[in-house]
Amino acid sequence: MQDRAAERQDIMQLSHLYARGLDRFDPEEALSAFSDDAVWDATAVGLERFEGRAKIREFFERDAASVADQFHIITNHIVEFDGPDTAHGTNYVFSEGHATTGAKFRAAALNADTYVRTPSGWRIASRVISPLTPPELEGFDA
Repeated sequence: MQDRAAERQDIMQLSHLYARGLDRFDPEEALSAFSDDAVWDATAVGLERFEGRAKIREFFERDAASVADQFHIITNHIVEFDGPDTAHGTNYVFSEGHATTGAKFRAAALNADTYVRTPSGWRIASRVISPLTPPELEGFDA
């Protein structure tokens, strides 16, 4: 269905905005991918769980201040629609970088997402990040 193809692209773009925002140390751009009441949960990879834009923003700001360099590659998107205004999906993320302390981090993970259509367009309502391989986070504390 043509309508869904465009919506699927819009949803996939959310993960790319998120990654670019993180990699440019632009917490607002990363946060723009999320709904107001979003959940970001990376407890399975050794980080934390945050609920709501304010808490997620605080984490993204701490991350931007504590990271010297990083990159995120997000691929293998699957998006399935649950209704006219909701969807869920997965994508793979590979991330690597260095903290300002010199600590190196690397992770290959699965993002399990739910999406919601808002007045501003599609947004990530929840993102649960699980490791695909053991994460390397020694010395990293964002």
